[in-house]
Amino acid sequence: MKIGYARVSTEDQSLDLQINALRRAGCERIFTDYGLSGRGFDRPGLHEALGTVKHRGTLVVWRLDRLGRSLPKLIELVDTLGTRGVEFQSLTENIDTSSSGGRLLFHIMGALAEFERSLISERTRAGMEAARLKGRHLGRKPSLTRKQVREAIQAISSGDSASAVALQYGISRRTLQRHIDLLNKESAI
Repeated sequence: MKIGYARVSTEDQSLDLQINALRRAGCERIFTDYGLSGRGFDRPGLHEALGTVKHRGTLVVWRLDRLGRSLPKLIELVDTLGTRGVEFQSLTENIDTSSSGGRLLFHIMGALAEFERSLISERTRAGMEAARLKGRHLGRKPSLTRKQVREAIQAISSGDSASAVALQYGISRRTLQRHIDLLNKESAI
């Protein structure tokens, strides 16, 4: 029995393309996750699909990344399916673990995907380092300007509670304290 699994990570995406492909591939049942990231493997639709697929059955996905993005977890999942006597098929990449060639292709594609992610990560880190060396600020803009932090310190010194001052700026008390600590640390240097 073929069991299909489809997933989209955002609310404005559609499952139609995947579901149609899974039906054409002969899936008798299709389980879905809507608006869930592929980063983790703790998804209700995936759990149902894995619980439903039985020995001599096949778990089918439209594309490998619909199952998950972590190569080690993907390999672990496909290996676990194999120990249960369940095959795995990815339609887009034409991977079918019912043959030794399909299992080899799965591992090669997984290794290439991991290599690509590593290259992207290295380029990102290099770009961030280059930006830092040029003095560019990375990340979110601070929630308060230095002037606002000084005003907040003055208000607290005048007797206002830190919680009230934080509320006035629309931030948490902890965020306010972090800004004050950072300004004090910069002043000490």
